[in-house]
Amino acid sequence: MSIYVGNLSYEVIEAELTAVFAKYGTVRSIYLPTDRDTGRLRGFGFVSMGAESEETEAIEALNGTEWMGRELKVNKAKTPQIRGGGLSS
Repeated sequence: MSIYVGNLSYEVIEAELTAVFAKYGTVRSIYLPTDRDTGRLRGFGFVSMGAESEETEAIEALNGTEWMGRELKVNKAKTPQIRGGGLSS
């Protein structure tokens, strides 16, 4: 499982986000996507923690809280769906 963290400040750095989530358990990874054209953060990220119970606790504690002047949206990340594409015969 992975946690989606939305409405992040564009100024956030990985170490700051790690510190926030580390209060709830072991942070295994942080991913902060950037815009490929500008290099600017996109305002959301993903956090993976050591155990599902830690992720659940972090979601419950942090969703809707204010951090860096913004109200966080924290929930389970959705599994990417494979999109059909291409030409049909």
